[in-house]
Amino acid sequence: AEMKQMGELVGETADKMLMAGAEEVKAAWESAIELEGLVDTGDMLKSIGYARKPRTAGDIKLIDIYPQGKDRKGVRNAEKAFVNHYGTSGEKGVKATHFVDVADELAADFVMEAYERIWDEYLKGK
Repeated sequence: AEMKQMGELVGETADKMLMAGAEEVKAAWESAIELEGLVDTGDMLKSIGYARKPRTAGDIKLIDIYPQGKDRKGVRNAEKAFVNHYGTSGEKGVKATHFVDVADELAADFVMEAYERIWDEYLKGK
């Protein structure tokens, strides 16, 4: 509410907050992947990334955080993350880990702390 009142929802401060939050979420994705034992070659783990500038979708600014690119065998890292998160059916199916949910839970407090720190700096004129 304070940000809206001060016109900072789309400003430089909002971008800084989103970028700081994205870094926390990225770290949480990496932790969740390791916690769930999803590291084989490390290609997916190392590929977690996000754009260096928030994008706008309608009236909302956001940053997509997910495994980027392909592994050394040419398999999309995002596809591997999807399969590991949701699992697959069948006799040789992959068990769902829901590791993205774990990452979200791990990141929540850290993201809020980052947001609050940057907002406080803004209010203090730094």
